[in-house]
Amino acid sequence: MEHSLTKTFPLKMVVIIGLLVAIGVVAAPFSIPVGVARVYPVQHAINVLAGAMLGPGPAVIAAVLTSTLRNLMGTGTPLAFPGSIFGALLAGLAFRYLKKDYFAAAGELIGTGVVGALVAFPLAKWILGFAGLAYAFIIPFTLSSLAGSILGVIILRLWAKSKAGSLK
Repeated sequence: MEHSLTKTFPLKMVVIIGLLVAIGVVAAPFSIPVGVARVYPVQHAINVLAGAMLGPGPAVIAAVLTSTLRNLMGTGTPLAFPGSIFGALLAGLAFRYLKKDYFAAAGELIGTGVVGALVAFPLAKWILGFAGLAYAFIIPFTLSSLAGSILGVIILRLWAKSKAGSLK
């Protein structure tokens, strides 16, 4: 019985995931400090793009790979995981079921800004020794996600107008 990555994911999808991860890792040094967190709008844009173009599963894979590489390179923190995973998942699910780019952006916003922020709190408390309130993460996560989600929608709309159009 043969098992290969291309049996699970078509080669085109693997390449797109790789390109999105590469963009996320290269753009990692471009962050903005907001409150207790550093925000990475490019990662949120990538979550919207991956969620809309590839679906929730591949979007989560791209988010986990990007967060892992950023942490290994020292350009990310453990807080990158909950925000990016839930943002990518909800962006992909929202686009899958509602078929509009702005719903993918809303999924990213809720997934990262609310769910990811609340999941990040115990992580920050136990791993990073943060003693603040859980709500301290919601504002910076939401602001970062909002900026990145808008950027993601702009890119999706430009992509749709271009000759490349569809990835299928």
